[in-house]
Amino acid sequence: MWTIKRDQKAQSAMEYLVTYGWAILIIGIVLAALFYIGVFNPSSLSENQCILPADFGCVNAQMLPNGLLTTVIQQETPSTITVTAVGCNTNQTTANMNTITPTTLPIGSYLTLTPQCYMGTTEWSGPVGTVFVGYLTINYTVLQSGLPHTIFGSLVQKTV
Repeated sequence: MWTIKRDQKAQSAMEYLVTYGWAILIIGIVLAALFYIGVFNPSSLSENQCILPADFGCVNAQMLPNGLLTTVIQQETPSTITVTAVGCNTNQTTANMNTITPTTLPIGSYLTLTPQCYMGTTEWSGPVGTVFVGYLTINYTVLQSGLPHTIFGSLVQKTV
């Protein structure tokens, strides 16, 4: 009698281990597949953003693996401006700005800018799919008053 109960307990324990073993194995395979396709990769969840202050619009932005940001800005300030420099950095700074040929922009006009992005003082680059988080900096002068201005816009761009 004793051996029957003992054998039943052992069989019950083995069935328990096998059943849960298969369940754990299936969960592991599903998790591995999800990791493989990038579901748990934060960069796959981020959306591209280019947000400039009021009176400016970021119509389109695209980050290349070599760190060049191509963006189209729209000028909506109350008067005509002249854009003199543009920069892109992980820090909100005016360092490493590219001086451009002064470009006059009437109200409602567009301008394509292509600054090199930096991470501090080092040129930024990353393989396709890498996310750049930083700032777009634009220097401009209001023609009517002659006053210079600097604006900072926020960027979240995935390289393409």
